[in-house]
Amino acid sequence: MYRKILVPVDMTHLDKLSRALDTAIDIGKHYGASICYVAVTNSTPSGAAHNPKELANKLAAFAKEQGQSHGIVTESKVMSTADTAVELDDRLLDAIKDTGSDLVVMASHAPGIGDRLHILHSNGSNIVKHSDVSVFVIR
Repeated sequence: MYRKILVPVDMTHLDKLSRALDTAIDIGKHYGASICYVAVTNSTPSGAAHNPKELANKLAAFAKEQGQSHGIVTESKVMSTADTAVELDDRLLDAIKDTGSDLVVMASHAPGIGDRLHILHSNGSNIVKHSDVSVFVIR
């Protein structure tokens, strides 16, 4: 049913992504699908890496480790942008097309005051609205 699963990853918050990562692995194993871990970054240093190249190396190592430990085919992709806060959704939509993914498994942020005041927008919701593929948002 699924051939390639795209999983957005924030390397600074891997501890908060465990349910989404585990779900993607389970679905990947069930359908024999490969998993593409994708990160979106800008050129300024962050908690995950000093630059996009360093992040690409870290994400590739993460993908390789996930593939070896779970017996699945994995790959990684880092996409650069001028402003991740503004362009994250667009870059994820580009990644879906670029990788040929037919399923997205992504973590949701925990609901809070920002949601009730309509300050925060939902990346998952935007991906669902603007993508042609299935999206599984994990809370």
